[in-house]
Amino acid sequence: MSRLPIIFFGHGSPMVALEQSAVTRSWAGIAARIGKPRAILCISAHWLTRGTAVTAMPQPRTIHDFGAFPKALFDVQYPAAGDPGLAARVRELLAPMPVQMDQGWGLDHGTWSVLVHAFPQADVPVVQLGMDVAKSPRQHWEIGRLLRPLRDEGVLIIGTGNIVHNLPAMDWANPNAPAYPWAAQFNETMLSAVAADKPETVIDFQALGDAARLSVPTPDHFWPLLYVLGARYPDELAEFEPNFIHHKSLSMTSILIGASPSPAPSIPA
Repeated sequence: MSRLPIIFFGHGSPMVALEQSAVTRSWAGIAARIGKPRAILCISAHWLTRGTAVTAMPQPRTIHDFGAFPKALFDVQYPAAGDPGLAARVRELLAPMPVQMDQGWGLDHGTWSVLVHAFPQADVPVVQLGMDVAKSPRQHWEIGRLLRPLRDEGVLIIGTGNIVHNLPAMDWANPNAPAYPWAAQFNETMLSAVAADKPETVIDFQALGDAARLSVPTPDHFWPLLYVLGARYPDELAEFEPNFIHHKSLSMTSILIGASPSPAPSIPA
């Protein structure tokens, strides 16, 4: 089996699960380019753990981990199977780091709000990896490096979060307004570093001072990007689509790394 690419999805609001938009069509297009993997390992912004954990149940539940949203969103189910064998393989790759084989979590909205568009048949087993809140940005990146072999074993590694994620600063009345200067600066600096394969800039994101402090007021939505970059091999190209900032302070940028180029359209004779 050929090596699978890696993806960071800028997932935005849980309501994206119910939407049909340029963003969701882009996610579906990314999945169509990749094809059907054997399994998916997802690092979601919404599963923070004490110690490293991985979902190890055969049938994870769909978690509706949010509050005041329409009933239609709570009705969404994503009935993908789990993969206890993949969970055990993750524990093996991360050894001697302790990894809890979790039986209680499931698939949170950071995972299923993306997968309902990317893999709508829910016919690919999905395992989530929890992010240990005690680990540094470099340690999160290093876990991604340890997971690299999965890419040659039919496992699609994805991270879901947002590069810029400042909810209190969002301009809810103007979704398409120009981004705050600090948000645009931070997003562009991170994307330039990813394009140039300079992970140190992303690991040391806090060195950007106020732009980082405002763009990443809490690290949960940023950390999944570090896992994806850790799983990258040298000289793999990165693609950015979609790539925009919503409501002035929510980056909807997704990053596809290591994919084969899209075939050129045929030209009629």
